Amino acid sequence: MYAYPKAILAMLEETFTAEGESIEKTVAALCAAITEKRAIYIFGASHAGILAEEMYYRAGGLMLINPIFGSEMMLNRAPVTVTSRMEQLEGYGAVLAEGVDFHAGDVLIVHSVSGRNAVAIDLVLAARAKGVQIIALTNLRYSQSVTSRHSSGKRLFELADIVLDNHGVIGDAVCELPGVAQKVGPASTVVGAALLNTIVVEVCQRLVAGGMQHPPVFYSANLDGGAARNQALAEEYRDAIRYRL
Repeated sequence: MYAYPKAILAMLEETFTAEGESIEKTVAALCAAITEKRAIYIFGASHAGILAEEMYYRAGGLMLINPIFGSEMMLNRAPVTVTSRMEQLEGYGAVLAEGVDFHAGDVLIVHSVSGRNAVAIDLVLAARAKGVQIIALTNLRYSQSVTSRHSSGKRLFELADIVLDNHGVIGDAVCELPGVAQKVGPASTVVGAALLNTIVVEVCQRLVAGGMQHPPVFYSANLDGGAARNQALAEEYRDAIRYRL
C-alpha cells in the first residue's frame, strides 16, 4: 500500500476508536440544535477553513451549517503569507464575531489543528460570552506541545465544551522522507472531513429514527424536485439559517 493511505487509515482507526464519546456528545448537541431550530456555525482559518466549505451548501449536508469566512484568511489572498499573519493577529477574530448573529443555544464548531492562533481564540471567546456551545476539532498532541498566541494564554481545546481530537502528529504531515526534516502528506483535512461527515450522518439517522420525516439536508438541485424540497426546508428552518440562499 502507498505510504499516505496507510498512514491515513491508521489515523482514522485510532480516531474513531478513541473519539466515540466526543462524537456522541457532538451528535447530541447538533440534534438538539436542529430540533430547537438553533444555528450551527463552523469556522477555520486558512487550510482549516476547507472543512467549513466542506460542510456548507452541499447536497447531503446539513442546511443549518452556517460558515464563518474571513476574507483575509482565504487562500486566494495575495501574498498568501498574509493568511498566516492574519490568523495570528489578536483582535481579528473579535471583528469577525461582530458580524455573526450569535444566540444562546447556538453551536460553533471551530477547526484548528494547532489550536494556538489568536483568531480562533478571539472568535470562541466572543461566542461563549453569548451562550454559544463550542465544539473544537483539533490535534491535541500538537496543541499540547505549543503555547497560545493569544493574550489569554488559552488554546482552543481549553475553551471548548466538546473536543474532537484528530489524533494527528505534531506538524500534521504524516509521511517521512529519508534525510529530510519536513514530513509530507498533511492529514487533518481528510480525517477532519471523515469525522464531521460521520457526525452529520449520525445526526440525520437519529433525527429520522426520532420521527423527523425530512431532516434539514440539502437535496441535489440536479435531481427532479430537489430545488422545491430545499426551498420548503429553508422556509421551515429560516430562523437558524443565517446565510442568504
